[in-house]
Amino acid sequence: MSSAASHFVSGMITMGFLVAGLLFLRFWTRTRELLFAAFAAAFALLAANQALVALIDVPREERSWIYLLRIAAFGLIIAAVIWKNRRVVGLARGRA
Repeated sequence: MSSAASHFVSGMITMGFLVAGLLFLRFWTRTRELLFAAFAAAFALLAANQALVALIDVPREERSWIYLLRIAAFGLIIAAVIWKNRRVVGLARGRA
């Protein structure tokens, strides 16, 4: 794939991550549910990761540090889901 096409596709992926993040941010403003805020932050991290990969002219073998943003995003999602499920289980035990 040519450089221009690669940059175009990376821009489209970045835009998709940002749109998804904005949708989750809108859900968070309506419900104030922390899970939606975590997903919005995670998609913002994924967008930053994709933009950095596309815009920084670093050789492929030297840009592994950029992917730490992706690990942080997935860690944030996992932590938010675990937190949400622990809270729901705790509420269910209190009723029984």
